[in-house]
Amino acid sequence: MDGYLVVLNAGSSSLKFCIYGTAGDLWQLEARGQVEGIGTSPRFSVKDGAGKPVGEQRVDREVHDADSALGFVATWFRTRFPAAELTGVGHRVVHGGVKYTAPAVVTPEVLEDLRRLVPLAPLHQPYNLAAIEAVGERLPDVKQVACFDTSFHRGQPEVATIVALPQDIRTGGVQRYGFHGLSYEYIASALPKIAPDLASGRTIVAHLGSGASMCAMKAGKSLDSTLGFTALDGLCMGTRPGAVDPGVILYLFQELGLTAEAVQTILYKKSGLLGISGISNDMRDLLGSDAPAARLAIDYFVYRAAKEIGALAAVLGGVDGIVFTGGIGENSAEIRRRICDASGWLGITIDPEANGRRAHRISTGDSRVSAWVIPTNEELMIARHTGALLGLMARA
Repeated sequence: MDGYLVVLNAGSSSLKFCIYGTAGDLWQLEARGQVEGIGTSPRFSVKDGAGKPVGEQRVDREVHDADSALGFVATWFRTRFPAAELTGVGHRVVHGGVKYTAPAVVTPEVLEDLRRLVPLAPLHQPYNLAAIEAVGERLPDVKQVACFDTSFHRGQPEVATIVALPQDIRTGGVQRYGFHGLSYEYIASALPKIAPDLASGRTIVAHLGSGASMCAMKAGKSLDSTLGFTALDGLCMGTRPGAVDPGVILYLFQELGLTAEAVQTILYKKSGLLGISGISNDMRDLLGSDAPAARLAIDYFVYRAAKEIGALAAVLGGVDGIVFTGGIGENSAEIRRRICDASGWLGITIDPEANGRRAHRISTGDSRVSAWVIPTNEELMIARHTGALLGLMARA
């Protein structure tokens, strides 16, 4: 190997990582792992590039934050790859704001800009930045690249990004940004090989997971998406409500007397599938439950998805195909079937056998609108951007 590149995705209680080799002109995944349960009961697990487990263990409770988790991963990396040259580190950063329309090499100025965006993504941005700071302290000579979940949507028309509030508020950066951009960008890059007709056509991509959104793409470019100013809008999510009447939020403040912190906790951690069901934020748990509230949560998830597909089809002036990705989108044949059935008026006809075995194409040959399952790969997208910015000549 000529060198290694590390991709980090840091959350509030986990640090996910991928290690890529940069031999010749190809990216090669060497390892993928995570430290989860940071601050409570930390556990480390890792698989090689082929998906074979190569390590799993409980970690000392001293792994309590991004820096200590990174230190543990760094020690493992040096043991696993003793002669490795670390050529760069790429980070997923949820919010890039108006300024960052593309990935950026990390500098003190960039970090300061990104800190100002923490209020717009309080569940993600602080932990993304903590990982960057931890790498900077431990490996000051290694260049880092921040890759933004908002950048892919920056070319949207103004009518899709504007928020109908007074201009003096909008000029302060209040607009619809959209998220999951790294996932959508990867899908756009994969379409020419997997579904060439969609690569130049009108596509709705459904990134369905604990966080969920949809994106209307035309010829691989984002025209609109369901997430907006923050990662709360649009579809029902694991613990986030999706679209909600702003008057409800006023009610929480004015009539229930809740604090801003309490409302934030409700919106980010207690709503969505969890809030409706009172059971779980995990779709697998809900699908396995006979409880009426679990069924209602699933019904609402499917209802909101079908509703947004209709809206995005209007934005596109019609639709040629729908792509499912993300944890639920890739793995739940039942949810895919129900969403496609609810959207059948568009001309989608599901092939039950193909859907059950998660083939790339899950619609019938005569379906007017095709339906697909394409696993996303945000980490590879980050590796590509990091390598390009740092001059590491490799491709996927």
